[in-house]
Amino acid sequence: MVNNNSKNQVSRREKEQLNKKLKSTFNKIKNEFEEHLDAINENTNEIHSNYEYLCELDSKIDKLNEKLDEVMMFIQHLGKKPLKFKKPTFKITPLTRKEQEIFLTFYTLEQEQESVTYSKIAKYLCLPNLLVQNYITNLIEKGIPIYKKYLDKEVYLRLSPQFRELQAKKNIVKINESVSKKIVSQK
Repeated sequence: MVNNNSKNQVSRREKEQLNKKLKSTFNKIKNEFEEHLDAINENTNEIHSNYEYLCELDSKIDKLNEKLDEVMMFIQHLGKKPLKFKKPTFKITPLTRKEQEIFLTFYTLEQEQESVTYSKIAKYLCLPNLLVQNYITNLIEKGIPIYKKYLDKEVYLRLSPQFRELQAKKNIVKINESVSKKIVSQK
């Protein structure tokens, strides 16, 4: 009986030691997770600050572009020789059918409305926002000059006026006629 009691005491001691070790280990893990969470929160704050700074810069760049346009118009109005700038040339990589649909929808919506967002394009084509964002990025990578403006956590898209004019005159994106018919029929 004494031997059995001593086994129980040993096993109790072992259990207590094991419990202490487990608690200690879990506390260490918990502390590491809390440190990791703090680091993530700091990075999130830094990313948010950078985003706000980029939005502010984007706004300032837009204002500078507007002022530059005003200055150019003023100079032309004075009767001086118009400034000759090299006309922009756009090198567009051929678009897939879906990219053509996204582009034509964007182009059409921009003509009809003052502001176009990812969600408006997505709603028009019944596609997820994320997919539309990816396609817009593809269009930009393929040479289509789409400008993004960030305002109140919303991204507003705008097509370069020179590009819009060229597209209207020469169809430089080479939109397939069947795509045009499909988008027009969705109105």
